[in-house]
Amino acid sequence: MALLTKAPRGTADTLPSESYRLRFLENTLSETAGIYGFREIRTPVFEHSELFMRGMGDTTDVVQKEMYTFNDNGNRSISLRPEGTAGTVRAFLEHGLYNEPLPQKYFYLTSCYRYEKPQAGRLREFHQFGVESLGTASPAADAEIISLARNIFDFFELDGISLEINSIGCPECRKNYHAALLEYFNSKKDELCETCLSRLERNPMRILDCKSPVCSAIAKDAPVVLSYLCEECEDHFKKVRKYLDAMNIDYTVNPRIVRGLDYYTKTVFEFVSSSIGAQGTVCGGGRYDGLIKELGGNALPACGFGMGMERLIMLLDAQRKELPDAERPQLYIAPASPEYSFEAMRLVSELRYEGLSALTDLGERSLKAQMKYANKKNVMYTLVLGEDEIKTHKASVKNMDTGELSEISLDSFSEDFMHVTINAALGGLGADSLQDLTLIDGGKK
Repeated sequence: MALLTKAPRGTADTLPSESYRLRFLENTLSETAGIYGFREIRTPVFEHSELFMRGMGDTTDVVQKEMYTFNDNGNRSISLRPEGTAGTVRAFLEHGLYNEPLPQKYFYLTSCYRYEKPQAGRLREFHQFGVESLGTASPAADAEIISLARNIFDFFELDGISLEINSIGCPECRKNYHAALLEYFNSKKDELCETCLSRLERNPMRILDCKSPVCSAIAKDAPVVLSYLCEECEDHFKKVRKYLDAMNIDYTVNPRIVRGLDYYTKTVFEFVSSSIGAQGTVCGGGRYDGLIKELGGNALPACGFGMGMERLIMLLDAQRKELPDAERPQLYIAPASPEYSFEAMRLVSELRYEGLSALTDLGERSLKAQMKYANKKNVMYTLVLGEDEIKTHKASVKNMDTGELSEISLDSFSEDFMHVTINAALGGLGADSLQDLTLIDGGKK
């Protein structure tokens, strides 16, 4: 068979055999964010290009090299979102959410798009879990989102993930730092790549984030931003560390972290793992106090992070962390001949209405073929529906794990089937668990 086309390079299909794992991760991340008071927000997959150019900075690699940008039929420049923060801030401003009690705390699970060289842990379409805390300058907010990320890694019992933090200061104290960088990199001008040469006058900090081996080697000896912090930024960073100490969150101060987007100020951080090769940053974020004003709002402080879902899955696989298996279908009803398929469909419909997972034949297959299919689907119970079952209004349900048969009435089908599954579950409990059930309501039940 010749395929018409394949998935575009740098994209990946999530098949049913894997999608349940992704759904479990998404539910876990959403629930954890909810514990911290974050609510879900969803924004469009594309925005006006100006949003990202102004928000992320036109000297960043993302804007210069990686955005999917095109003109629509109205000749407007449109870009697929390369990250989640700018769109969230745009929605916050457009809908006047700044008038609600601050801080406003949002999370999102979203797809993002960057034209990069595809490799393990780096796709052109990737998925991101992110949080944004808008409207607070407190260092407690920085520490809170770091704690949220740490909570997620601890929940999955992931090993070897280190937290690295830094402060890149505010625009005021960065002026002196930029001057020092300019002086240093000017002395290495002949060795810098073309991209970094274009950044030299406009934003020398971006050179620190260059992926070129030559520029990276030069950047290692560049001045350190922590030496240029103003009193306010230094105090803020000190308090962030104090909050982390109070929550027993281990960290390392890494003065080389600058993050790849221009909107960051003060705190920046990364959670890094050695288990997934070169793409070791699983989560990164920080404070961006100037972004809301840059996008047309009042000057409001904010902070947030982004966590790559593909990298999180890579990390779980690398460390052989088991996730819950996909839920098994609870019952397969096999009509012994096509004439009984109508009653089979009625029964599965009754179960589905009660919230139970039930399957039946959709292809007029033989009984043998249906049982083979039920086994492949790993169903918990099967029921054969034939002439005797229709006449007597009774049928036997077979437990596919134990082989045990239970007779149930077709007239009270869903109720009887639920009793069968409950009794089987109770039968699997130990004496201690059964005793615990009797203690419900203060031992009265």
